[in-house]
Amino acid sequence: MADETNLEAAAPAAVEAAPEGNEREGRRGRGRGRDGERGDGRGRGRRDDRRGKPDEEQGEELIEKLVHINRVSKTVKGGKRFGFAALVVVGDGKGRVGFGHGKAREVPEAITKATASAKKKMVRVPLKEARTLHHDGKGHFGAGKVSVRSAPAGTGIIAGGPMRAVFESLGVHDVVTKSVGTSNPYNMIRATFDALTNQSSPKSVAQRRGKKVTDLLNRDGHHHSEAQLEAAAAAITE
Repeated sequence: MADETNLEAAAPAAVEAAPEGNEREGRRGRGRGRDGERGDGRGRGRRDDRRGKPDEEQGEELIEKLVHINRVSKTVKGGKRFGFAALVVVGDGKGRVGFGHGKAREVPEAITKATASAKKKMVRVPLKEARTLHHDGKGHFGAGKVSVRSAPAGTGIIAGGPMRAVFESLGVHDVVTKSVGTSNPYNMIRATFDALTNQSSPKSVAQRRGKKVTDLLNRDGHHHSEAQLEAAAAAITE
């Protein structure tokens, strides 16, 4: 009887102790879950939010153009490992553009890496009337050589392949281009950016020479009135 009494007395204690253990396990599980959520929040989630904030605050909608995807393979002991390399051009359509490339085992991840790299390397290019370039130019990189020319309104983008993606993302509506040499998209893109970074606006030239914009505009051999020169100078925003 004594043993039965002890068993009966011990049973409720064990039953009562079991929930505590479950609660502890539950607490541990919850703690792990919370830690996991906190880790995600502190790490990737918040970092992505911070990166996305400048675009949201400025109200910019970036134009992303996928130029080229290349499948690469690496021979290892067990066979071949395949990966993908992506080339992406990003611009705001208002005079800023950049390019980047990324490598990954999957295509979406490679595009994401390339886009992030392009956003970090965006450059500003001065545009004439927000539609074309101020002057003609040439650029080269490796075996790639390109020439760009400003064009009147209504011409459109006379360019092909990677160069078209650059000008569409940049916000250029009228331009004539020519590529001589290699058709490698990486070299063509770099040669195009070489030509664009050499662009200069009348305002920057006037500041460098210590003159007024009207003085530069009055050297075309035609007689213009002061009002016409001032209106033309005011129309140049960059």
